Amino acid sequence: MDLESVCRRKSSNRNRRRPRNYDYVTILADGEESQPLPTWKTYLYTLQQEAPKPRRIICQREVPNRPNFYGKEFHGNVNRDEADRLLSDGDGCYLVRKSERAPDAFTLAIRFNGETKNFKLYYDGKHFVGEKRFDTVHSLVEDGLIHFYIELRAADYISALSNESNYEESPYLAYSYKKKRLKTRSRPASSRRLDYTDDEVTSSDVDVPDTVVEEEDGDEVDEDDDDLPPDWKHYEKQHCFKLQNFMGLHWCDFCANFMWGLIAQGVKCQDCGFEAHKKCSEKVPNDCMPDMKYVKRIYGADLTTVVLAQKTGIPHVVEKCVKEIETRGLESEGLYRIAGFHDDVEAIRMSFDKDGEHADISVSRYDDINTVTSALKLFFRLLPIPLITFDVYKTVIEAAKKEESDVNEQVKMLKEAMASLPAAHFQTLKYLIMHLVRVTDHKSKNMMGAENLSIVFAPTLMRPLETDPMVSLMAAKFEQKVIELIIVHHKEVFGR
Repeated sequence: MDLESVCRRKSSNRNRRRPRNYDYVTILADGEESQPLPTWKTYLYTLQQEAPKPRRIICQREVPNRPNFYGKEFHGNVNRDEADRLLSDGDGCYLVRKSERAPDAFTLAIRFNGETKNFKLYYDGKHFVGEKRFDTVHSLVEDGLIHFYIELRAADYISALSNESNYEESPYLAYSYKKKRLKTRSRPASSRRLDYTDDEVTSSDVDVPDTVVEEEDGDEVDEDDDDLPPDWKHYEKQHCFKLQNFMGLHWCDFCANFMWGLIAQGVKCQDCGFEAHKKCSEKVPNDCMPDMKYVKRIYGADLTTVVLAQKTGIPHVVEKCVKEIETRGLESEGLYRIAGFHDDVEAIRMSFDKDGEHADISVSRYDDINTVTSALKLFFRLLPIPLITFDVYKTVIEAAKKEESDVNEQVKMLKEAMASLPAAHFQTLKYLIMHLVRVTDHKSKNMMGAENLSIVFAPTLMRPLETDPMVSLMAAKFEQKVIELIIVHHKEVFGR
């Protein structure tokens, strides 16, 4: 069975009406044997099926001033003893009564395990007693009964779920085995280059050899891997877990156990689809493999998420825009300073969000190169974490504040700060700066030297974490100095 078939099996597994167990090994198309597929653990699912069902106790009399958000389960002024008597028919019975402690408060009384449990009940358009919110009191009670029953019968089992699970044998790794294996393979020598090394000419009209260099004795050797940027397969990314309301039955991708309850049963990674109990998600390493079916947009998405989802060293939008600009715009006066037509910039943004690397930004579609430059700047401006991240912002500002005579110290601080950037940020910044260097090579025509480019790009590539406009205003000149220093001293900043 190939990996595609396995993935289809998991997809159908997600929508199954009853649990199935899988306990076999899949053979990949290249002949390699993957790890065994997981055995889905149905114990908690069985307990959920056994939990008492909710049964509304209907009030047999007319209750004056009944709140319109409660039905006949509302019994008005009933004390605890009377509520206990009304619920004596068995587990799962419930009613709503006015609270004895506050005039405008209500109490939900539920019978479970032979006892009556009382909870403060709230309504704000949804019914709730804790964090979870329900459309009806009946659903709230049903979810509560499931949790009461499972916690009564399987407290020790639940506490050991994530501790006794092995991530290396998890369903997530089993179904992602091939992708994981591909990530660890060494990169081919012909990997696409994203930058220029210190000894290379930076003019855009010179071809650079890709994979072979000559040593002084004349022997040919493979190019040092250090001259190539890290492959996207070596980037690390945290999962973006968010609390999820799962429809139907779902199992944890970490421990393979059922995720019980009616709503908010667990969390789901918004970038790769990893589903887990909230507690299990805390054990998952930073190995998220984003998928474009979950990443709904390119503009405004996390940079590392974009490059991993697109499986490329830098985002397609950056590469395509840079190539288009260098093909037909390097001598355009006011390049990057003159704004493009807003509607066309928005059209490019939507095209990249929809079509990715197939977006058309050619001259036949957008003859004004300023539209392309504005679209590129917009991509960086919308990054939730700027290209020069919040973590290094203070360091680079401190470097810019040093005396101009101490330029070596400034460059040293910038180099250390850039080296600490996440890999995707480092490589994309390096690629962009090398492009801006080539723009300055044509400054006699485009009038855009390092100083002018820094004025344009500083607020686009970096910003303080504080949102106070006065803080941003005071830092503006130092931000511009940072970008100017990086452009002028790019070899030292990005060199080994």
